[in-house]
This record gives sequence, structure tokens and C-alpha cells, in this order.
Amino acid sequence: MFPLSSYNEFSLGAELAIALVLGVGFGFALERAGFGSARKLTAVFYLYDMAVTKVMFTAVVTTLVGLAVLSGLGLFDMSEVYLEQTNWTAQIVGGAIFGAGFVVGGYCPGTSMAALATGRKDGMLFALGMLAGVWAYAEFTPGLDEWYKATSSGVITLPQATGIAMGWWALIFVAVLAFAAWGMAKLEKRFRYLNPVR
Repeated sequence: MFPLSSYNEFSLGAELAIALVLGVGFGFALERAGFGSARKLTAVFYLYDMAVTKVMFTAVVTTLVGLAVLSGLGLFDMSEVYLEQTNWTAQIVGGAIFGAGFVVGGYCPGTSMAALATGRKDGMLFALGMLAGVWAYAEFTPGLDEWYKATSSGVITLPQATGIAMGWWALIFVAVLAFAAWGMAKLEKRFRYLNPVR
């Protein structure tokens, strides 16, 4: 919400309404892009359709550039952005589990909700599994939160870690995105024979 609540006073009802509109809009965009389909999502692992990677990488870089420009112009206070604490072990293990779930189930949490909303049975099953996993985590791993906090390295950002300003990182990632888009197009051409709908 950009964070709108830092600049405007909204009632709880208004904040929930804004969140609902943003959520429905996001889900609609996911479905229109084909990301409510496990086949479309898992195609990235077979390298013949890199749409998921292109969209996510472009979204990350667009956000980075937007934040860099707005904060540089003094229109946005970066201290208003919540940053997660860095914990290398937890985040590497968590990323591996998330990736494995994506490969096996064909969805991530957001896309499973889009699939659920359109009545896809595999999306419903994935969403139930996700909720079961959240419940199991909360019920059976109470000590992990304490361990996570105790072993955290604090907030680490690229500008802090390297001494390179955020604006330069934005330019670097724009260049990386351009190179990655070229590389992904090459991969799609090379592995297009794997596409079952070609």
C-alpha cells in the first residue's frame, strides 16, 4: 500500500477495503497472465517458458528503481519500508523448502489462491496443504522463532554491505535484467521442443 497509511489516516474498514481491492486486482492479473495454471508455472523448470521468472524479476527491478528514484527525490522515506532480519541458515533452508514445494505442487502461495478462486482442484489441494503446513509449523516448532531471532544477523542491505549507493544498485539490476531477458529468450528457443502446447 506504498505504505499509504504512513501518509494518510485510514480507518480499519478503509484499510481492509484497500487491501481487498489490491488483492483481487493482483489475483486477477495473475490469472490473466496464466499464472493460475500449474503447467504454466512449472514450465520455467523445463526452460521452455520463462514467463514467471521474467515477470517476477521485472517486478523486483521496477520496485527497486521506483524506490530509488522516489527516495532520491525526497518523495519517499525508506525507513517506512519493513525489512526482514537476515538469517542465512533459516533463509537458505526456507528457500529450498519453498522451491521444492513449488516444483512438486506447481504453485506458490499467491498463485495457489488464484487457482483456488477459479475452481482448479489442484490449486485447492495445494492451498489446503499450505494451510496444513502453516498450522503444523505453528503447533510443532515453537522454538524456531527464538532460534531465528537469536541467530539473526540483523538487517543487511546491498548498500550497507557494499558501500555502493542504492541508485547504482538500481542501474546494475536494470542491466542484469536486460542480460537475463536475453538469456531467457535463448533458453526458451533452445528448449521449445519440450512445450506440450507448441
